Amino acid sequence: MHTTWLNLPGLHVPLKALFTGYLIVVGFGFLAAGTQILLTHGMADGKLGLSMNDIVYSFYGNRENSRLEAKLRGSMSDKATPEENEIMIQWARRGAPFSEWEGTIKPIVDAKCAACHTNIPTLPNVTLFEVMQESAEVDKGPSIEHLTRVSHIHLFGMSFIFFFIGLIFSMAVGFKPWIKGLIIFIPFFSLALDVAGWWLTKFNPGFAWMILVAGLGYGSTVAIMLLTSLYQMWLMPLARRPA
Repeated sequence: MHTTWLNLPGLHVPLKALFTGYLIVVGFGFLAAGTQILLTHGMADGKLGLSMNDIVYSFYGNRENSRLEAKLRGSMSDKATPEENEIMIQWARRGAPFSEWEGTIKPIVDAKCAACHTNIPTLPNVTLFEVMQESAEVDKGPSIEHLTRVSHIHLFGMSFIFFFIGLIFSMAVGFKPWIKGLIIFIPFFSLALDVAGWWLTKFNPGFAWMILVAGLGYGSTVAIMLLTSLYQMWLMPLARRPA
């Protein structure tokens, strides 16, 4: 026996409104997340746009430069003048001596970096010499502690989002069950692949492709589920709607 109301075109308006509000907010959330990735990881090599080098630098690190230099030539390049960036880069290359900290480096940091780095809890407090000295070391990517923290947050948070998107999409019509099931499953598989790629790339840059494939996997299937669900709830021609 088929439950005729349990499909997207046949839902009552209150449920459609609930699902639509959720999908629209989540959709904008994914757009914001994509923009944030482009402006952070996508600038790891100093050029806008996500590339394999960006992924390698973000998780394996740029072993030729310090983390400070990578940031000042990448996502943080516009926060200070080119001359100030070069002063801090050369300071890092000289081993970040304390003798130059108070008179040369700290005034730049206080003027150009402190506003964000002392007020946003997730950012390191670069006004402290010990923090800046650590960032001046060779860039070996994120620490094990950092990866552990973001991994569990990412896995728990994204799985909840994918669950509710998939639940809504499971009521879509016009798909063979195995195709619908595959589309619903791919984001979860891609999420696991993504986080596994972080850890493997941390130790071997040859695994960076996993992160790129994972992003394409859940990005494309989430887009399919979002757009299909919205279309079927509000725009599907009446002639094609189930009785």
